[in-house]
Amino acid sequence: MAKGRGIGFLLTVIVLGVLIGGVIGEIIGLLMPVGVVKEFFLRSVDAQLGPVTLDLHAFSITMGFGLRLNIVSVLGVALVAYLFRWYR
Repeated sequence: MAKGRGIGFLLTVIVLGVLIGGVIGEIIGLLMPVGVVKEFFLRSVDAQLGPVTLDLHAFSITMGFGLRLNIVSVLGVALVAYLFRWYR
């Protein structure tokens, strides 16, 4: 791995890429007419974990995690990785 590019860098690239790709995907969904191309860009895979509840009698904590990936999110990760390559 290159100097200064640890797991934090990788997580930053993935999170920013998914966020940017998700926003671009929503914009595409608003602008494109109904059809096969719109369906291709907006079809997503959902992964969820939880909810998990930790009950400690005095208080309880409920946590969960969900991830929605589509083709635009994957392209967003690639774009951010390419841009960050030149940043460092």
